[in-house]
Amino acid sequence: MNRNDVTEMIITAKVAKGIKWCDLAKKVGLSKEWVTAGCLGQMTFDKKQATTIGKIFGLSAEAVALLQVVPYKGSLPTAVPTDPLIYRFYELVSVYGTTFKELIHEEFGDGIMSAIDFKMDLQREPNAAGDRVSIVMSGKFLPYKTY
Repeated sequence: MNRNDVTEMIITAKVAKGIKWCDLAKKVGLSKEWVTAGCLGQMTFDKKQATTIGKIFGLSAEAVALLQVVPYKGSLPTAVPTDPLIYRFYELVSVYGTTFKELIHEEFGDGIMSAIDFKMDLQREPNAAGDRVSIVMSGKFLPYKTY
């Protein structure tokens, strides 16, 4: 068994039991965004969190242990994503990446936005012309250091 197998078990049990990510997150005590990323194999759970998830999804002790192992991060199977929804994020970076970079450098200086010290909030935004997806991302600014 490997971490990808655990992800597949979680997804299978989630569908079978009709569990929503937001409900699982409440039981784990973390954001729906972080818990979802963890269940999809991108984050490491501590023992208490992994045990809670294991009970909810009916996972084996081996699967619960694998939830506590630092994963290989980065889950896309191809360099350019083929899933239409994920591709739109690739498109966003392709079109606005230089704008993000330019504005961050202008506001903060030479550095990056951390994906480690990071949080995200995804919400549905009702709109008469069709509901919108609102994603707020916040990452710590990390300046490049001189040496």
